Amino acid sequence: MGTKGEKATSKGRLVTELLVSKLDVIDKISSKKMFGGHGIFRQGKMFALVNSRGIVHFRTNDSSYKKYEAQGFEKHRRMPYHAVPDKVFDNPETLLDWAKEAIALSKNNTR
Repeated sequence: MGTKGEKATSKGRLVTELLVSKLDVIDKISSKKMFGGHGIFRQGKMFALVNSRGIVHFRTNDSSYKKYEAQGFEKHRRMPYHAVPDKVFDNPETLLDWAKEAIALSKNNTR
């Protein structure tokens, strides 16, 4: 999800496809184009987004965001999503753990 009016990019699309592929062990993961980026969903609840520059963000809440900000990754504007560090994205086990946490937050709609 990018800035309103921002155009989707091939990098954003490719990162979205890669993320969905990496999370294929979790059932019912899908993506949808939104505002120049992509929303990532599980069972109709958005738990992640990929902006038009191809940066992955996971849903966070008041306690989970601390591990993102401790590594210097900021919040996605006013939305409760934080950028996912490359070292997490590149580690399949850690990525799954962080994704499952974001999925749980999306189910509970907790902030």
